[in-house]
Amino acid sequence: MKDSPMAPDSRPSPTPSQDPLRVQPGLSRRSLLSALGGAAAATGITGLTAGPAAAQSVTGSLGAGSLGSSGVTPPGGIPAAEREPLELILLGTLAGPMVEKARVGIASALVVNGAAYIIDCGRSSVTQYGLTGLELSAIRDIFITHLHSDHIADYYNFALIGGVIANAAGDTLSGPVGVWGPGSAGGLRPPNVPDPNLPVVAPHSPTPGTVEMTERLHEAYAYTSNIFIRDNGPAGGPPDPRTLFDVHDIPLPDVGASYLDTAPQMDPFLVMEDENVTVTATLVPHGPVFPSFAFRFDTAHGSVTFSGDTRLSENFDRLARGSDTVVHEAINVRGADLPPAFVEHNLESHVEVQEVGGVAERAGAARLVLTHLGDYSGSIDARQWKAWAQQGYSGEVIVGHDLQRIVLARR
Repeated sequence: MKDSPMAPDSRPSPTPSQDPLRVQPGLSRRSLLSALGGAAAATGITGLTAGPAAAQSVTGSLGAGSLGSSGVTPPGGIPAAEREPLELILLGTLAGPMVEKARVGIASALVVNGAAYIIDCGRSSVTQYGLTGLELSAIRDIFITHLHSDHIADYYNFALIGGVIANAAGDTLSGPVGVWGPGSAGGLRPPNVPDPNLPVVAPHSPTPGTVEMTERLHEAYAYTSNIFIRDNGPAGGPPDPRTLFDVHDIPLPDVGASYLDTAPQMDPFLVMEDENVTVTATLVPHGPVFPSFAFRFDTAHGSVTFSGDTRLSENFDRLARGSDTVVHEAINVRGADLPPAFVEHNLESHVEVQEVGGVAERAGAARLVLTHLGDYSGSIDARQWKAWAQQGYSGEVIVGHDLQRIVLARR
């Protein structure tokens, strides 16, 4: 495994839109959230329900007694011997950090030749992973698109509870697992409306990157780690959790990016590669968040590009060009009774489901998978969402649901 910059390619570099995050003068994010009713509105998603997934020949659900892609899946998911060489498993499909009953936090597993690569670690992703039938020891690397809480809520649990004591099947996280995520933002963008009373958490270091965040988590959970280690001793006892992750802040090419200019024009660059995957990335615009990444995985069995959280982005278009599968976030704001400034705020950070088909069409992708779903107007109607996403797109659309298994390549 290695991390080194990719040489810039020779493709033309279109100029992306760099509109800054805007809200109406005098209307702060706090007042917007208050007007919308608190925490659920903070993420722009209310009333989510798990609508019926559109039938797809390559998909199925995982978990006890549920249908897999080739029949009834036994409890514990698909056995390793029955795995295909390239599979996508949607561990969770919820946009936003709130606790909803119908969906859990955003997380995906790309399974290549039996090795699992985790993309984002939203709420309950460790539990969801356990329901797939995949072994924790199969996890090779974790990729974090950005450091919003809905993408990292369960990150440390892969080590804290997945790597300390083996489960009943004798399975445990086998470290060190590579972790690849954003470095420090380097600063906080000024608030939308000046407020001298706005708190700053951890003012000594308010924008930790993935490496520093992980070190702080090791320290925060030091007591339980120390107790387990001392109770069991070095022989056969739980490992030092610091040995389970090999954490990298993804180095950025010198393109002038900063927390004030989050996604300038750039070519995709190499993050890591091993015998299964070559992973490239680009910066994408996601409101004030920096760095915020999209990731592309190229394998011998096909290519898959994950958008992370982004508005329409020429950087993403260039990363996704020629992908077999595009996995993209989507929201619906049409028909919702929301303040215009709040709608505008979300459109500076996300892509409408009615426009996402064009993204996949420009990529030339055969398949578009929607996840990180949020509907402001009510529950998600998968049939309607599929019709919306099909606009301007000639390929297959899959509206994702939790624990959906999508076979991308067969033996």
